Amino acid sequence: MNYYFSVRIPGTIDSVRPTVEALLKEEGFGILTEIDVKETLKKKLDVDFPGYVILGACNPPFAYQALQREEKIGLMLPCNVILQQKNGEVEVSAIDPIASMAAVDNPGLQEVAKQVREKLQTVINRLSEQYPATT
Repeated sequence: MNYYFSVRIPGTIDSVRPTVEALLKEEGFGILTEIDVKETLKKKLDVDFPGYVILGACNPPFAYQALQREEKIGLMLPCNVILQQKNGEVEVSAIDPIASMAAVDNPGLQEVAKQVREKLQTVINRLSEQYPATT
């Protein structure tokens, strides 16, 4: 089982990010956290790393439902979305909540994960539709 969905689209992280965030917002997600991996690795280790940003996306109603079903599920929240710069393209990837929560034996949680999965998959699919196909 793959643990993420992704699409490659032309552009830079800075040019693609507003669209990614707008599509996440349309699906009920807000951005709780951001980690600029490139900047952090440069600052902490003085190494060069390609553009790589981790967005911690949260859909409050689904997070609340998940927490009601499994009190320790906060260890797996929020849903991460990454933007990676790759040769004039940005690969946008979103976690598959079903795969990430497979270790938790809780059927009620799996139902929430399925609904969140559909929303994140919608974001990736809409990005595919908005940008021309790349190889």
